[in-house]
Amino acid sequence: MTTTQSRLPNPAVLVPELKDIGGALYKATGNGAIPQTTISLVQLRVGQIAGSTYLTVLHTGNLRKAGVTEESITAVASWRDAPFFTDAERVALELVESVLTPNPSGERVPDELYARASEQYDDKALATLIMAIGQVCFFLPLALIGKPLPGVSPAEQWRP
Repeated sequence: MTTTQSRLPNPAVLVPELKDIGGALYKATGNGAIPQTTISLVQLRVGQIAGSTYLTVLHTGNLRKAGVTEESITAVASWRDAPFFTDAERVALELVESVLTPNPSGERVPDELYARASEQYDDKALATLIMAIGQVCFFLPLALIGKPLPGVSPAEQWRP
């Protein structure tokens, strides 16, 4: 199915406060506590898990602009057996998967995973990583329900 417009008009026009919220989240996650590439890897994984082409294309583009290799970008979907990621990136990807996927055996983020994350990230970095997951998850319903067009600039993609 080819779509030439999103389902919604520009949500930032409909709800002007969205710009402030988005700006605050961007500022919080851009505090330098963790690499921007790690944030983009996590946010790409959210797009993949949720099945959002818009988020997948957006965060793939961000990773390309940051100079991440095509092999690494492609391997985000299968990161567990890919040789391209650091231990810190691996635990970040595991955290986002744990948050977004049900665990039939119980707790989504077990103490053991939190302990491994704490070995890779200090408290500020871990809090920043958590906010990065929250940032993309805040916009996830907009991506899935509003269906912005992948690869189209924000100014051009929303239904008039």
